[in-house]
Amino acid sequence: MAQALPSGTYGMRAAQVQGLATMNVERHPFQPFIPDGARILVLGTFPPAAHRWCMPFYYPNFQNDMWRIMGIIFFDDREHFVVEGERRFDQPRIEAFLTEQGIAMYDTATCVVRTRNTASDKDLQIVEETDIGAMLDSMPRCNVIVTAGMLATSVVCRRLGVDAPKVGDFATTVYKGRYFRIYRMPSSSRAYPITAERKAALYALALR
Repeated sequence: MAQALPSGTYGMRAAQVQGLATMNVERHPFQPFIPDGARILVLGTFPPAAHRWCMPFYYPNFQNDMWRIMGIIFFDDREHFVVEGERRFDQPRIEAFLTEQGIAMYDTATCVVRTRNTASDKDLQIVEETDIGAMLDSMPRCNVIVTAGMLATSVVCRRLGVDAPKVGDFATTVYKGRYFRIYRMPSSSRAYPITAERKAALYALALR
């Protein structure tokens, strides 16, 4: 189930916002993926540029290991979500899996400027942040938030008023009377220098 959620421009003066009109501002290409009864929300920062996609869904770069991490955790098979003989992921299989497991997907930025032609956090200027509260309001059964990478963690923790945990650990917070665990996970990008198997062991702490 996809749904539009509000976002806002944060930490920028009016002149800065007006100046963005002359810059290459990108709006998030995907709607939030929120299965009915979702209990876990996975949040990254922002997708890569479209020319890097192998599918029009979250973590679309074939070099990114998110879906290999999921394959290792749930199926003991890093290639479980790879289309055999092709360099692309199986989007219908991924969506069915997320729905069955109650895992929602979105990102912490809805609008960015790339300072370089990458999806690296250090090369992204966030113009609009996702309204995390609105997402949680739409997910009454959710009590776990998983952040993938440093920038996603900083946005979520600031907006929910909690100190960021160490990588592989979690922080707790209460939002509108609901108790949440916020797990900080390493980036699934191969630029983060540990193996997919080691990342899977960390992600499993939050997802299993």
